[in-house]
Amino acid sequence: MTRPKRESHSRTIGDQTLHPESLMMGYGYRPELSEGSIKPPLFLTSTFVFETAEEGKAFFELAYGLRKGDPGEEMGLIYSRLNNPNLEILEDRLTIWDGAEAAAVFESGMAAISTTLLSLLTPGDVVLFSEPVYGGTDFLLKHILPRYGIRPVGVLANGGTAAFEAALADHAIRDHLAVIYVETPANPTNALVDIAACAELAQRWSRPNKRVLLAVDNTFLGPLWQHPLRHGADIVLYSATKYIGGHSDLIAGVALGSKAVIEPIKAFRTILGTMASPMTGWMLLRSLETLKLRMTSQMKNARYVADFLADHPKVERVYYLGHLPPDTPEHALYRRQCLAPGSIISFEIVGGEAEAFRFLNNLQLFHLAVSLGGTESLVEHPASMTHSDVDPEERIEMGITENMVRLSIGVEHPEDLIADLKQGLEAV
Repeated sequence: MTRPKRESHSRTIGDQTLHPESLMMGYGYRPELSEGSIKPPLFLTSTFVFETAEEGKAFFELAYGLRKGDPGEEMGLIYSRLNNPNLEILEDRLTIWDGAEAAAVFESGMAAISTTLLSLLTPGDVVLFSEPVYGGTDFLLKHILPRYGIRPVGVLANGGTAAFEAALADHAIRDHLAVIYVETPANPTNALVDIAACAELAQRWSRPNKRVLLAVDNTFLGPLWQHPLRHGADIVLYSATKYIGGHSDLIAGVALGSKAVIEPIKAFRTILGTMASPMTGWMLLRSLETLKLRMTSQMKNARYVADFLADHPKVERVYYLGHLPPDTPEHALYRRQCLAPGSIISFEIVGGEAEAFRFLNNLQLFHLAVSLGGTESLVEHPASMTHSDVDPEERIEMGITENMVRLSIGVEHPEDLIADLKQGLEAV
């Protein structure tokens, strides 16, 4: 008796709808096409062989949009700048957590953000964005896009929906609005932006010849703890270097959304050459299998750490979603939009930069390094590191102070992390 052949894209067994953590083990992959290998092999190839000239022609017609595909027809493998088995499997699998139709994988988070924005914006357009954002994104918006006639307009994330409304009262902004871009929670302050409210604004100010799109950088909460597409976003972006990769051993980015939105971004990716490599795709497939385990452990650890910091006399303020005061608009938004507080904690030490540096230099278990979302706990100083290229006056306005420290909590034992923070604070 032979076993029934598994369907690579089946999401059910009988009446049971499979959960994402189960689908991470094999969705989108057919072992029989790879000599029965239980895991996808690494396809380190630049190009793929066509069986016939007619097949090559047909593949290129689909790839370049020269004809519409027949029902069920998929683009064949051509060249790894266009498509590769590792990336195709990965992109199928990535759609599951966010409930997306399509995904595009890039060689870095900034490649995902820059390729997406460049594909959506043209000279004369306005991009309205929340502040603060990651330092690289801030530089792209304020210093790169204006070179191409694109106007960036920033509003403070902690200003709420009213800040976006106030900016859009200006005809010069709303009449040219093309993209609303938000990073929520914000890096490094954990400020929340109401995704559903921004989606309503994007819909309200769309024009017959120009649909306004909402893009959300969801890196801080990852695919587990917030699902922007379900709140009306058109595109969700990740630095997959962070939680999705999760082991601090790769650089990658992701854009997800509907097929209609993602396909033009993929076409732009092909021309810019910003796609991820097969090796990166293969490593991300490995990481997706433990994503829920890692992120759950990190989230639980962060609760203990945040509670410790909140009670410490040398800590002025803690920025942590799990500590938002009840009966506040921020807490109501968190309950409506987020599934858990994540594992990023920022806090302000009593004093200034000198005290912050003394604390950082005395830690033993935490690694003093930028990035976040890895299995190891990291600590950094945003004002002089990740956000050092942000205008100093704007940094202060955004709440990024000289005494602010950002923690990314890993999977170590929480008592050990607290012991390290305790002795570090005693040195201040």
